[in-house]
Amino acid sequence: MSKKSIVARQKKRERMVAKFAIKRAELKKNNDEKSLLALDKLPRNGSSVRLRNRCLMTGRPRGYMRYFGISRIIFRDMALFAKIPGIKKASW
Repeated sequence: MSKKSIVARQKKRERMVAKFAIKRAELKKNNDEKSLLALDKLPRNGSSVRLRNRCLMTGRPRGYMRYFGISRIIFRDMALFAKIPGIKKASW
């Protein structure tokens, strides 16, 4: 499991991205020198590029399965205990 400070930092970034999304889109659409300077003055954490996909349960950044929103380890455990509908372990 990730450190709680890392997960909290990620949540803070998500809030900032949501807060500045409309403003950033307008400034990018103008594409002139004045709007680019205004874009530089916005906080860096307001950019969507700085977000990282993390497991909803553990906060693990690697092995993330986008469709389910969890890491591969949690996915495997949940699949083995039939906690994800329609998913079962393959056997042939």
